[in-house]
Amino acid sequence: MASVNKVIIVGNLGRDPETRYLPSGDAVSNINVATTDRYKDKATGEMKEATEWHRISFFGKLAEIAGQYLKKGSQVYVEGSLRTRKYTDKDGIEKFATEIRGETMQMLGGRQGMGGPAEEGGGYAPRQAPAAARPAAEPAQRPAPAAKPAASNFDDMDDDIPF
Repeated sequence: MASVNKVIIVGNLGRDPETRYLPSGDAVSNINVATTDRYKDKATGEMKEATEWHRISFFGKLAEIAGQYLKKGSQVYVEGSLRTRKYTDKDGIEKFATEIRGETMQMLGGRQGMGGPAEEGGGYAPRQAPAAARPAAEPAQRPAPAAKPAASNFDDMDDDIPF
């Protein structure tokens, strides 16, 4: 019988991503994501919350994207698989750590994150100097819209599409 090792997490980052590079030049980013379960306590009838923290590792291009765009408070959707690794701590004791190896990631929320400006946290805009650090003489510039192609060549396509 086949087996499945799949994890789906939707939660918020507890701190900024930690990005480093391997000797091969590949990027590795680690994030910690909190998920919160809300439930009603049967004994007292009051609402309770239980928060779980998940350590997620990204590799390659996805690691670079996570390191550049995610910030503390960002909401993120991650699909991946569980990995358990064995390591020896500084006292020589062997330990095990289970984490998620992120395979796909979707940034959730608006570009400004939790409803405030990107400088207040939670946004997905690339990290840059705050507006106050720019010279006053230079107004903030918006990128010019992409030019439209001169003419589309849809007339050259065959009409024999089978659907």
